[in-house]
Amino acid sequence: MFIIGITGGIGSGKSTFASLLHEAGLPVIDADQLSHEMTAANGPSMKKIGAIFGNKMLQQDGSLNRKAMAELAFQDKKALDLLSRIIHEDVFDRMDEIIKDLEKQRAASLVLDVPIPVEHGFLDRCKLICCIWADDDIRLDRLVKRGLPAEEAKRRMAVQMTKEDYKKISHYFIMNNGSLEDLRGEAEKLLQEELASRGIPYRSLISPQLLPAP
Repeated sequence: MFIIGITGGIGSGKSTFASLLHEAGLPVIDADQLSHEMTAANGPSMKKIGAIFGNKMLQQDGSLNRKAMAELAFQDKKALDLLSRIIHEDVFDRMDEIIKDLEKQRAASLVLDVPIPVEHGFLDRCKLICCIWADDDIRLDRLVKRGLPAEEAKRRMAVQMTKEDYKKISHYFIMNNGSLEDLRGEAEKLLQEELASRGIPYRSLISPQLLPAP
């Protein structure tokens, strides 16, 4: 199975890019979505989190108290790292299960949409790493339009990996400062260069054809 890893900083458009690959017929596993499942009420991570951190990390319904988690970032980095590690382990365990199911279904390729490109479970699993990036002012504008306060958006951007860090791990580094159609063109280029060359079928994003042709 040919696994494509999609990553990038907040506001870069990585999930939009992953959705374009999904439109082309590739299964997508979204790590953020899995994280929310792991930390929902009665989610697999919550029993461990409650045992270690107590009720301060739990909402009344038993789900993760995200406000308390955010406050932890300013107060206790070691505790935050431990909390993140618990969630990441459960996310990647679930990801393993989904990948095994797709292998049984003989899926030829799939996409992993992962914001933090960790070595174990992501970089070591993907055949191709694609980073989506955008200039800081554009990312900030996108985040504010989503409803995130500007100062909070800047704080989140500041603690993430740098542009150069992402470049070092990427086979494809795509600047997403333009339109959705520009990004669509970049997605089509990747599909043509990486899937068509391997004889892996996909649905073209610029025509209704299923490529490559038999």
